[in-house]
Amino acid sequence: MAQISEPRTGDRIAKLLARAGVASRREVERMIAEGRVALNGTVLDTPATVLRSLQGVTVDGQPVALPEPTRLFLYHKPTGLLVTERDPKGRTTIYDRLPRDLPRLVPVGRLDLNTEGLLLLTTDGGFKRQLELPSTGVERSYRARAYGNVTQQQLEELAEGVEIEGIRYGSIDANIERRTGANVWIEITITEGKNREVRRVLEHLGLQVSRLIRTRYGPFVLGDLPVGEVGEVKQHEVVAFRRTLKGGAPDEPVVEAPRDGFRSAPTVDRTVRARTRAEQAPRPVTPARPARSPEAFKPRREPERSGSQTPRAGFRSAATTDRAARTRTRPDAAPDTRETRGRSDMGRKDAGRSDTGRGDVSARPERQGGRSNRDGAARRDERAAPPGGRAPR
Repeated sequence: MAQISEPRTGDRIAKLLARAGVASRREVERMIAEGRVALNGTVLDTPATVLRSLQGVTVDGQPVALPEPTRLFLYHKPTGLLVTERDPKGRTTIYDRLPRDLPRLVPVGRLDLNTEGLLLLTTDGGFKRQLELPSTGVERSYRARAYGNVTQQQLEELAEGVEIEGIRYGSIDANIERRTGANVWIEITITEGKNREVRRVLEHLGLQVSRLIRTRYGPFVLGDLPVGEVGEVKQHEVVAFRRTLKGGAPDEPVVEAPRDGFRSAPTVDRTVRARTRAEQAPRPVTPARPARSPEAFKPRREPERSGSQTPRAGFRSAATTDRAARTRTRPDAAPDTRETRGRSDMGRKDAGRSDTGRGDVSARPERQGGRSNRDGAARRDERAAPPGGRAPR
């Protein structure tokens, strides 16, 4: 009868030590090979040891502390730094520039020597691995400045994926941001994060990349974080984000973060903060408004002004649309509108045509000012000039 193997309970010791912040998994495996890790006084010789906890485990004779809650930092990496713990050639790494009071951190993914922008750093090796897996589907966004000619149609074809030198790259979302002379700025979003993926894809299109900036990793954005500065993500945001990833998040106590000296890192989904604050803050209770009677909805009538009221200094009287209303209020005033003048002229013309065919010009009062008659001769002003020879105005 075949024996049914029991399911493994626990995790490999390298994973537990990496999560406890001792070292990376690869480094822990080297430490075990060097005989520096022991369990209950017995030196371990294989990294395949499965444990439920780190109770009784020592490294270099010192007991391992319990793992702390996962912490996540955002780092604005400048160009010219290697994303590695040590370099055999002695080149400058990010650890040479990071603040000394930070806990032990491992980078999430890598950025090339000449690539700048957002780099995630975490205290949890398991979280690091979870973010790096292509199956997790965490998006990474970049801004690339490249020399050469490319069309939007060529970039849209990358959505179907592309194969370059036997390596298959998945769907890529790329759009032209703007053109500056012979250069073009392109926004690119990928989900796999293979080695030098962005540069190789753009070079495949005949472009020469002169600058590459990572602007986003998952919901975490570079924002206005200065170059070389570090910002810590709040712990409850880290837990909320891990719950959305494949595999979920382990049960961890929520601690207050960030510590003094570190600014809060920006996130894309700012509604998470808003929802969290809204849930924590008590909702204000507003008293119900009393029902209003139908009379309360009647339009308010403006008080009537008497004719003796005059506008205040600095304000002129508003013009009324109904000009006939003014005329009715002033019976002695003659109407002075184009419409009334036109009608009176039409009446005079019709009266003149009834008998003789000539207009009754004498019935129309003459206007001074030298206007010409119909025959072209100038009209005379028959009023006598006053003494002094000046004509009346």
